[in-house]
Amino acid sequence: MSIAWNVFTPWSALIGGVVIGLAAAALILLNGKVAGISGILAGVLKPFNRNGYWRISFLLGLLIAPIVYSCFAPLPILQIDASVGRLLIAGFLVGIGTRYGAGCTSGHGVCGLSRLSLRSLVATTTFMAAGFVTVFVIRHVLHS
Repeated sequence: MSIAWNVFTPWSALIGGVVIGLAAAALILLNGKVAGISGILAGVLKPFNRNGYWRISFLLGLLIAPIVYSCFAPLPILQIDASVGRLLIAGFLVGIGTRYGAGCTSGHGVCGLSRLSLRSLVATTTFMAAGFVTVFVIRHVLHS
């Protein structure tokens, strides 16, 4: 893999990061809820209660946002170089990790670190280290 510097877009990345940060801050300041996707999704999968409406709205926003974005700019071309089986295994392992880690990268990395949570720092460091090791093993040991 290499970075295509001719299409590198630091301004849109910066704007996207700021929007994510503002949305996470607004959710916690206005509603007292953490914008951790795994926790939001897990709450939707539990028996329904009045607390579920904001979760469904949040998830619908994640699905609708690319449609709105495509009205103003072309969507990036997605290329996934993995089989369906590998994607299912990866998703399963991520699900297990979010349960053991008590959250996902969005909950710990965006929201937890901004609250100076030591638990989130450990979790985010672990996520990153596991990602580095996984990429190294797949690319250099297994040669896939």
